[in-house]
Amino acid sequence: MRKSKASILVVEDDRAILNGLLDVFVFNGYEATGVEDGGEGLRKALEERYDLVILDVMLPTIDGFAICAEIRQKKPGQAIIILTAKGSEDDIVTGFKAGADDYVSKPFSLRELMVRVEAVLRRTGKPLGDEQLNLGGIFFNGKTLIASHNERTVELTRREMDILVYLNRHRDQIVSKKELLKEVWDYADADIETRTVDIHILKLRKKITSLVGDIPLIVTVRGEGYRLQPEE
Repeated sequence: MRKSKASILVVEDDRAILNGLLDVFVFNGYEATGVEDGGEGLRKALEERYDLVILDVMLPTIDGFAICAEIRQKKPGQAIIILTAKGSEDDIVTGFKAGADDYVSKPFSLRELMVRVEAVLRRTGKPLGDEQLNLGGIFFNGKTLIASHNERTVELTRREMDILVYLNRHRDQIVSKKELLKEVWDYADADIETRTVDIHILKLRKKITSLVGDIPLIVTVRGEGYRLQPEE
């Protein structure tokens, strides 16, 4: 018998999908627990220890976004994946705002699901962005996850800080989306289709704009990727 690699909590109210997910995870060597109610899922996530929590959006009692936000507040290091409606970018953005590490859109292939699950689990406990940066007049504190300029401050997510740290370490070159997926998200298969990088960069730019206005700190190089704007 294969040794279990990690424990996963699945909160999904569609019993067929839930049972299918549990079967897939057990087959791949994980310990998997499933619940169909949002309130029960939140209770288990807070009271018990899981390496990964997978949340459907539409759930009885409490929706997946609210559960995600509550977990993130009380267990900042918890790995979380949101299950979203196919093609619903609003759900994806809302999930990331609530603190999700990644998302999987329904219907999903088993390959896509396992790529994202394994990537998030590899990332657990291995943040890039514990350092402190001064970029474009903004102080980014990777320990407190606060960006500040003069009297203004905004909260960052761990992933946003990881992106900044990685771009800063490679500031003399263009960093592709594929490279960010491999090095920041830790995807083993970075050819998978995802809007994750674009959405995180968009959110990060909005936070930077709220501090210092519309300065081009992170530049998009069309067809190539991203780079930090060299400071004058």
